[in-house]
Amino acid sequence: MRRKKIQKEWQGYLYILPWILGFLLLQLYPLVRSFAYSLTDIKLGGSYQFTGLDNYIRMFKKDADFWGSMGVTLKYILMVVPGKLVFALIVAMILNMKMKGIRFFRTLYYLPSILGGSVAISALWRVMFMKTGIINNLFGISVNWLGDPKYALFTISLIEIWQFGSSMVLFFAALKQVPADLYEAARVDGSGKIRMFFKITLPMISPIILFNIIMQIINALQNYTSAYVVTGGGPIKSTNLMGLKIYKDAFSRSDLGYASAESWILFLVLVGITGIIFVTSKYWVFYGDDGGKQG
Repeated sequence: MRRKKIQKEWQGYLYILPWILGFLLLQLYPLVRSFAYSLTDIKLGGSYQFTGLDNYIRMFKKDADFWGSMGVTLKYILMVVPGKLVFALIVAMILNMKMKGIRFFRTLYYLPSILGGSVAISALWRVMFMKTGIINNLFGISVNWLGDPKYALFTISLIEIWQFGSSMVLFFAALKQVPADLYEAARVDGSGKIRMFFKITLPMISPIILFNIIMQIINALQNYTSAYVVTGGGPIKSTNLMGLKIYKDAFSRSDLGYASAESWILFLVLVGITGIIFVTSKYWVFYGDDGGKQG
């Protein structure tokens, strides 16, 4: 019996072996190496030596661009994450209605999530929002979307907001799981649609809201494609996201050690934001197995 048990355990390990190898070689090993590089002055294709915390000291005390990029990144998150989730929820509620040809529209609204992060779409966005581009000509205005620091960050944020399909699919699945009898009971009590939305819909899908918030913050912190292609970090570094700054420091300035240190600080910022959200989630996330209580 013990021999068969051990054999079954090894079979299980063999099934998950591809994931284990992928995690060790493609995630854990690069993570450890990047931390080691952050303590050196390594350059592209060159030798390096141990420098301790010099990269971190330089980052906090001497690099003004670091604080500027961090501020831009936080503004970007505050625009992208709420905007994407609001649009995703609105569209999910529309697609949850019983309408003719609704399956076609569900597929159609998911397409931006497949195409939105590509370089080609970012290049198209740049053409659309040029001063003589499609958007200005369509609405008869003359706004310098890409050349004015007031509008540039908002413009590249729209690319990320536009690809709300993945969040929309999750919201749609969550809406399907909300018990219909809750709405029927609320109607009997005389509740309107707005009250039902805030008292039934939002609490019942709050675990998915939490998941979407975390995932979209991670995506926003990692983004650099749209800023790199559309604005190049300008004007006046108003769109110089941390992802773009790390890319420039690593591959344009060949300063891999410093870029690795920046990556770790960005990782710690992500951990901090995620931790705060999880701690506060007990006050607004509803789980069905909690006996009807919050948290």
